[in-house]
Amino acid sequence: MSAGRGYVPRTLSVPALIGLSFLILPLVALIARVQWSTFVADVTSPAALSALGLSLGTGAAATAVCVVIGVPLALLIARSGPRLAAVLRAAVTVPLVLPPMVGGIALLYLFGRQGWLGGWGLSFTTPAVVVAQTFVALPFLVLAVEGAVRSTGVEFERTAAALGAGRWTILRRITLPLAAPGIVAGVVLCFARAIGEFGATALFAGNRPGVTQTMPLAIYTAFNGAGVTQGTAVALALLLLAAAVLVLMLVRGWRPGAVR
Repeated sequence: MSAGRGYVPRTLSVPALIGLSFLILPLVALIARVQWSTFVADVTSPAALSALGLSLGTGAAATAVCVVIGVPLALLIARSGPRLAAVLRAAVTVPLVLPPMVGGIALLYLFGRQGWLGGWGLSFTTPAVVVAQTFVALPFLVLAVEGAVRSTGVEFERTAAALGAGRWTILRRITLPLAAPGIVAGVVLCFARAIGEFGATALFAGNRPGVTQTMPLAIYTAFNGAGVTQGTAVALALLLLAAAVLVLMLVRGWRPGAVR
């Protein structure tokens, strides 16, 4: 027996294979339903291009916002004391376990017309899509970057400080370069989560074609008898699946020690 295989009972292979099939077979069924003869026409229809362009544009904007506010937050958590770091990490993790619909309601109560910041007029606009995507995607970037920064330790930073380097120089020349793989992984995961967001966007931004209807919303609308055709919806779903697989490959490739 190989040293890396351990001593797991062989009979566990049966439920393990059932679990693997449960994850893979639905995706295979999705791919099988794609109408390849009309695939190009489906994904280049005006409605599909509108949803695709909106998803990519708002996803990129949300990712940029996450980088601007998320990297500093990750640095703060990574370099805080254990108790404060635990509290901050728990706060960041909440959107990960919160049902997306609840997140949408919370955003409405903050930015909606009757919300605390209702005067900003964000709800049911394209910027509302960016806000919703940022809310659900930010934890992915923060946790990835925080883990990467924390794993590098502070020895190199202390050495640089002892040699007279300032805080910004240490951040630019030591901390961020050492955490680069985690930052790249966090950015990629953040973007993937942003373009796949559905629940919070639907409640806070609505489902207006060309304004707030992203790819997930276009897919949902199609299977409820409106908007794009189901063929287009399946084609868009395949694009999201391909994006998810690409994200996993990129994240694995940037992980230190990954097998390529």
